[in-house]
Amino acid sequence: MPVPELSIPSGAVLFDRLMSTPPGDRESFIDRLLGIAPPPADVDLPHGAVPYLPCGVDDILASVLEAPIKRDDVLVDLGSGLGRIVFLVHLLTGARACGIELQEPLVRMARASCRRLGLVDNVSFVHANAADVELDGSVFLLYAPCNGAMLTRVLERIEVVARRRSIIVCAVDLHLDVRWLRPRSTSSLALTLYDS
Repeated sequence: MPVPELSIPSGAVLFDRLMSTPPGDRESFIDRLLGIAPPPADVDLPHGAVPYLPCGVDDILASVLEAPIKRDDVLVDLGSGLGRIVFLVHLLTGARACGIELQEPLVRMARASCRRLGLVDNVSFVHANAADVELDGSVFLLYAPCNGAMLTRVLERIEVVARRRSIIVCAVDLHLDVRWLRPRSTSSLALTLYDS
């Protein structure tokens, strides 16, 4: 039996509700709205992988506004966890969004949320190591996805896309020092935008 879709606000309505929510309450507001449950325990992760840690809603809003992410973009969230970034970016902008996540239980939960929210036509989740899959998109968001050699391989995958088209990389609490990306300052201390 199919799961009934939920009616949730999007676009300007969702943005206004977020902005009227006190900053300290935004994460719990969004998680309740989207039905994001607490995650299961982290599975054994390969060297360089980072345990699940959700990106803050204010950092996601800064990415949406300052990149800016538009309806015709395709967002790729590397290390998408339970999908907070993917869902929120799609609902705020209408952009298609894809999450890539190494931990299969998190992907399973994100896909269930996607079906429950009725977003399967515009949002998807892939169970994979972002360092090992072919990537495609116009905006890439990295919030503590990995480090060391694994991060180097992920950046090499993103560079392949940047050779074909202009892209934006939104890095939260992560400094990227690669020649093919030009940093752009933002109003957020945690967010750096990079243009290819």
